[in-house]
Amino acid sequence: MIKYIYRDMVSAMEYLPFGLALGIPAAAVLLALWRRKRKKAAAEGEEAAFLPGAVSLVLFVLYFAILLVITFLSRESGSRTVKVDLELLSTWGINDRNNAYVVENILLFLPWGFTCSLAFPRARGLFSCALLGAVTSTAIECMQLLTGRGYFQLDDILTNILGAAAGYLLYRLCALAGRGRKAES
Repeated sequence: MIKYIYRDMVSAMEYLPFGLALGIPAAAVLLALWRRKRKKAAAEGEEAAFLPGAVSLVLFVLYFAILLVITFLSRESGSRTVKVDLELLSTWGINDRNNAYVVENILLFLPWGFTCSLAFPRARGLFSCALLGAVTSTAIECMQLLTGRGYFQLDDILTNILGAAAGYLLYRLCALAGRGRKAES
């Protein structure tokens, strides 16, 4: 199973430049909008605490662009014969290849939970972060079905939610460690 995961991750890296080519301009636009909102809030004497930090926003946008490129461009249109799989847990346990897909889906959304929580204060709860991961995963599954670049699998949504939740927990661990260091200083 590990060899499949490794091979698939190395293969996905070839799409990294495309993800960055999409994400960098998108991050630049969002960063410009972010700065404008901060200036406006400061001019009006309002607290801009609801706005995410620039670095966290850029990280989220870059990750999201890479996610979209991997989930759509790594497959040829019409390459999937099965279109919909609504059987829960139908992927796990069949063989090492399918087990690798399960683990890869969790790993794919782990950065979602971390960067989403980092960038958006309203997503800093396990439920809200997992819910946003579920909505995003469902949208990706629907688009893969409509474009023929994948099939709609309930297992993918479930494992993506698990990945988002694990990413959120990683974010919380980092936040707690950061608070501990501040308290020691």
